Amino acid sequence: MTSPAVPGPAGSDTDADTGLLAPGWTGSAAASATGDRAYLRALLDAEAALTRAQAALGLAPVGAADAVGAAAADPGAFDARSLAARARGGGNPVIPLVADLTKAVGEPYGPYVHRGATSQDMLDTATMLVAARTLDLLLPDLARTERALARLAAGHRDTPMPGRTLTQHAVPTVFGLKAAGWRALVLDARDRITAVRDALPAQLGGAAGTLAAFEAYGATDPTALPAAYARELGLRAPLLPWHTLRTPLADLAGTLAFTAGALGKIAVDVLTLSRTEIGEVAEGGGGGSSAMPHKANPVRSTLIAAAARRAPQLAATLYGSLAAEDERPAGAWHAEWEPLRDLLRLTGGAARDAAELAEGLRVRPDVMRAHLGLTHGLIVSERLSAELAPVLGRARARELLTELAARAYAEDRDLGELLTEAPELRDLDLAGPTDPARYTGAAAALTDRALERR
Repeated sequence: MTSPAVPGPAGSDTDADTGLLAPGWTGSAAASATGDRAYLRALLDAEAALTRAQAALGLAPVGAADAVGAAAADPGAFDARSLAARARGGGNPVIPLVADLTKAVGEPYGPYVHRGATSQDMLDTATMLVAARTLDLLLPDLARTERALARLAAGHRDTPMPGRTLTQHAVPTVFGLKAAGWRALVLDARDRITAVRDALPAQLGGAAGTLAAFEAYGATDPTALPAAYARELGLRAPLLPWHTLRTPLADLAGTLAFTAGALGKIAVDVLTLSRTEIGEVAEGGGGGSSAMPHKANPVRSTLIAAAARRAPQLAATLYGSLAAEDERPAGAWHAEWEPLRDLLRLTGGAARDAAELAEGLRVRPDVMRAHLGLTHGLIVSERLSAELAPVLGRARARELLTELAARAYAEDRDLGELLTEAPELRDLDLAGPTDPARYTGAAAALTDRALERR
């Protein structure tokens, strides 16, 4: 009998976050951009940039900038596990990292590491770098999704299908309009991500956001340093230190939650339309089942929908952290780190899956057309009400259609056929008004209009 596997000791490789329970983001570009090594890279970049900025303003020797940059260039030279363990002592990983980086730089330039800064300056700035790098990888996946949806919308601008409200058939629409709507959400997400990416700021304020230490180290105008620091990093120069003014984190969280939800809308529509009993669309490559060989599960849609359900709660934590007391809160700042990383990962993974979903989606126009007849022609009752009211009067038209609708179900007959038997309608040509494919309104024109957006 085989013994059950025994977990390794805490801190061993068996404890590494491999994404075993996170298929939505595992293997994505966002996963690599948000891992511990990526954060360590960003922290080292933030420290090196601070020394470069000080050197550019004459507050540190050029040799110090070179020495710190060289020591910070290799994240592999620093033990992330050790940093994580030692972070418990001060509540964040910057404190042990500064000690290790200072030691790596050595004399005479070690004292210029982190000079004048505080831990939150570095961690906030590194977070902005991680976010910027992740969003730069996420945007191309949104572009892939948008292009695939544009092709679907254009190709199916005249493909009729049932429109559904409150889960029931309502009036006909076209699949092209549905795809155009999905695309509009993707473009909305793209625009919001682009705006928030361009606005990500560096953070530099010192111990309490006054820049006092930099003045003590010789800066005649310490307010010039944050701008120089931001230039070194490719981030936005902040108007004020934002250590307790968490607008950048709130805006980022809201944008990521919106993006996950926008992609989630596509996913839940596909999940509905690909049900066995509907089958109007199908994922290009469905996933299998461990028990049922016949299954082809809509896995991409499932993972996107899961991300959309988690994202709002993660964003809520970031919004809650806006209430940050004093000049550094106890807990509010710390509460942001993991939810934000999860948001970046989930949304990045959802964007990857959405691109694959849109590019491989199979549309079945014949099934859509057949489903237009499931309600025995009643899907065009709205049109018939409008067409018959001038002939019969509004009250009589409604009365007749209500009567014939009941008969259509009871007798399993088509409404159009029953209408031809009504004595008061014998002289009317109802072939057009009873054809669902000819009652899609301005759907095709709206699709064309939506596709004009770039």
